[in-house]
Amino acid sequence: MTRPGFVLEVDDRTPPLVVHEGLGFRLEDFPLGTRVIYPPESLPGIADVEGAVREALLHPVDSDPLPERLFAGMRLTIAFDDVSLPLPSMRRPDIRQRIIEQVLTMAAEAGVDDVEIIAANALHRRMTTAELEHIVGERVFRSFHPQGKLYNFDAEDRDALTHLGTTDRGEDIEISKRAAESDLLVYVNVNLVAMDGGHKSVGIGLASYKSLRHHHNAHTMVHSRSFMDHQKSAMHQSAWRIGRVIKDTVPVFQVETTLNNDVFPRPYEFLMKREWEWSVRDQASMLAARRGLALAPQKLRHKLFHDLRAPYGLTGIAAGEVEAVHEQTLARVHRQQLVEVQGTSDVLVMGVPYLGPYNVNSSMNPVLATCMGLGYYFNSYRGHPVVRRGGAVILYHPLDEGFNQLHHPSYVDFYEEVLAETTDPAVIGEKYERQFAEDPWYRHLYRTSHAYHGVHPFYMWYWAAHAMDHVGDVIWVGGDRRAAARLGFRAASTLADALEMASGTVGTSPSITYLHNPPHLLADVRV
Repeated sequence: MTRPGFVLEVDDRTPPLVVHEGLGFRLEDFPLGTRVIYPPESLPGIADVEGAVREALLHPVDSDPLPERLFAGMRLTIAFDDVSLPLPSMRRPDIRQRIIEQVLTMAAEAGVDDVEIIAANALHRRMTTAELEHIVGERVFRSFHPQGKLYNFDAEDRDALTHLGTTDRGEDIEISKRAAESDLLVYVNVNLVAMDGGHKSVGIGLASYKSLRHHHNAHTMVHSRSFMDHQKSAMHQSAWRIGRVIKDTVPVFQVETTLNNDVFPRPYEFLMKREWEWSVRDQASMLAARRGLALAPQKLRHKLFHDLRAPYGLTGIAAGEVEAVHEQTLARVHRQQLVEVQGTSDVLVMGVPYLGPYNVNSSMNPVLATCMGLGYYFNSYRGHPVVRRGGAVILYHPLDEGFNQLHHPSYVDFYEEVLAETTDPAVIGEKYERQFAEDPWYRHLYRTSHAYHGVHPFYMWYWAAHAMDHVGDVIWVGGDRRAAARLGFRAASTLADALEMASGTVGTSPSITYLHNPPHLLADVRV
């Protein structure tokens, strides 16, 4: 029997708690009275995954069965979420492989021979052949990639884009021409958190900068009251408006999946348990991991973590009409991740781990660490933020300035030039965004190498805009002081130092909440 999320109040019997900090973790003694929010334990995974996939395709929601929508001579396009999901990567076989294989089998039985498969990476970096093969599997890769029928979406290929018009708010809708002109577009999604899926899939994953600029901007992000609640997220409201226009033009068959909280494989299972319940074996694994990581050089630590493959279990799958499917998906995500929390705190503490959506097989630079902490984790709430308005956020991460030149070339210039001038998201967007978005060298690297689009670091900064607007202080424990200052924040050596630094904002006896993740949780905050 799995247990729901758990809210603990630290007392004199509470052991030190795990806090992630980049390529490692520490055991932290929190002040008495600190509220700790633990994620729910993993739901059981579906035993017959192949059967569940087949059932979803044959009995979709508000749609004819997939075989009835397939016919000889048609143009079929399959799109799928890129390497940014899930986190960490899934053990083979990836759920997207299992779905795509069954879709292709049904297509072959219907005599469909015009099929293309697109990684919906929007302005993310192009996936490598190894990354593509890991997601779709060896058979699909071998059958489609050499022929150019399995490929990364190119948001800068003007000949491969089409403009479908605008929404009633004037938002441009420019997406993959191949997808838009298909007789059927099957989108295969992994819903790791409540933010994913729905109209965000096609309308963002297969869109160009011309479309994305309407919702990936400072104004929209500040007015997104949690990215995990699409009804209160201005970004999602824009994506939904765009998606409904796409829905009227493009026949979309959405396939959405949800996963459980089995994030860490052996020997790191102890990271998914509550510390006072660790067995002797868990304690030994923890000590061995800490000692090994302390002695290992950074390159080895990076390899150890990024080679992890999560043993996720599938908790559900639904297919059919986008909005009807997504309603079922959200219910499953909430069942796995939702934790009821009463009231807000003066201080919110979060550890930023080694991995986020945009540093898979790469490095977590200070801009990405900010996005992960103040963007994704801060927004892991429904209802109200965990920290009160004007409160303080304390984050754990070293803020290593080791930018990956292959993946994040525009981040270097953003960090050294733009943030040196201002950290205000609105000013940054107004003054610098277009220059980076249209820079020919960044475009070249995005299209021909494995670099994120030139505008991407701006989007990462915008993700943090709501948090920066909401709180009065941000302090990084263990963070490089120069990097923290460049970001517009402060750094502290210890939690005690950070709390003392924040006392001018929250007083000397603040209420504290520690968000104990990963695995993922969604705080349902009632005030």
